[in-house]
Amino acid sequence: MKNGTDAELLAAIAIQENTLVFERFTLETAWTLGTALRDAAVARAAPVAIDISLRERPLFHAALPGAGPDNADWVRRKRNTVLTLGTSTLAVGLKLKVSGETLEQRYGLQLRDHAAHGGGFPLILAGLGCIGAITVSGLPQVEDHGLVVDVLGRVLGA
Repeated sequence: MKNGTDAELLAAIAIQENTLVFERFTLETAWTLGTALRDAAVARAAPVAIDISLRERPLFHAALPGAGPDNADWVRRKRNTVLTLGTSTLAVGLKLKVSGETLEQRYGLQLRDHAAHGGGFPLILAGLGCIGAITVSGLPQVEDHGLVVDVLGRVLGA
């Protein structure tokens, strides 16, 4: 995902969220997606933590060399934001930037448990909407987001 104006990035994210949708999602799908994310991160030597979770349980988690406890906490906070708001954390952050508000002001979300930085993306199931979150932490936020959507696109053939 290339940098652009906030409006251009928000429009691109809206298209991604409408396009990167699973017809069905199984434990095998989570493994395929998780290992594809890990492989892509290894190829880039990206020091990231990767997480795929449904609302009620984790399905895949990996930490690559260079990722630390802070990345695990960022993953948790980004995942919580996706699960609460049902949208990309990059989109949330851009909307807050435009409005001049914080997560607490706009949504009543505490920063200790939520984050509005790119890298959290909704796991969307056709007909149901957001059923979980796909989260990466360790790169600059637009790159975290880009890693997720690039791999999602490949896995989904989009």
